[in-house]
Amino acid sequence: MNIGPYQLPSNVILAPMAGITDQPFRQLCCRLGAGMAVSEMLSSNPKVWKSGKSMLRMEHSDEAGIRSVQIAGSDPDEMAFAAQVNAENGAQIIDINMGCPAKKVNKKLAGSALLKAPDQVKQIVQSVVAAVDVPVTLKIRTGWCENTRNGIEIAQIAEENGIQALAVHGRTRNDFYKGSAEYDTIKAIKAAISIPVIANGDIDTAQKAEQVLDYTNADAVMIGRAAQGRPWIFREINHYLKTGEQLASPEVAEIRAILLAHVQGLHEFYGDFMGPRIARKHVSWYLQTHDQGKQFRSIFNGLESPVEQLESLNMFFDNLT
Repeated sequence: MNIGPYQLPSNVILAPMAGITDQPFRQLCCRLGAGMAVSEMLSSNPKVWKSGKSMLRMEHSDEAGIRSVQIAGSDPDEMAFAAQVNAENGAQIIDINMGCPAKKVNKKLAGSALLKAPDQVKQIVQSVVAAVDVPVTLKIRTGWCENTRNGIEIAQIAEENGIQALAVHGRTRNDFYKGSAEYDTIKAIKAAISIPVIANGDIDTAQKAEQVLDYTNADAVMIGRAAQGRPWIFREINHYLKTGEQLASPEVAEIRAILLAHVQGLHEFYGDFMGPRIARKHVSWYLQTHDQGKQFRSIFNGLESPVEQLESLNMFFDNLT
């Protein structure tokens, strides 16, 4: 699959997730087979860019792989400026968020709330595409609610105004993450436009990825929550799509190495104070299927220094083996 001049090494993509797809996690997923990893959502409002959190999200120049940065907002001029700044900071692809269902985002007529305003969608897309020389992509849901499922209309607006790839989560905004994703709308969108379409929603196994690709005719799949604590899902899907064979789950020794490297990367990226705090949720996801994990997580969540966290993780895995 290509997005503009960039050929993805695989058609399995890491979805943008606020508070999760930071630089250490993106780099890890790419090493384990993600064809591209989209950054956390960044507000287009320049007033918030000076915060420590935003400044970490806006540095892209040293990353390996294709650097796709997602921006969110409702003002076409602000969105255009945000696109320019991020492209100057190293973004190779700008992704527009029109899929976030969060109330604090939607009340500003951003995220999936924009699906209710096709004219505004058109203005934002036109402004962002005109503002940068890099490809612009778009992520949407199937509509605002079941009675206003207008994903095809939004997709056609996107294609007509220069969007070079479209990711579609198979739920409406009102669905949030409840129930099951539906793929009929994604299939209809793919049939209605010629730009690449990326199917997203409830793809949590290699077999499910193949089923969704076959059913929708999508060009790629996007993995979100299923990658939390299981970043090797990308190589599992890649292997299955190429060979039809199920790749063996990683051994405990490899999981240990991946987790320790991830936690150490978080410490280095965020520092000795925030790093251990952010590491807690990732460790919880990695260990949620281990019988001993629950008791360990309660202990781990009370640790505040990088050294303590790494020592405790090594002790945990020593006891497993």
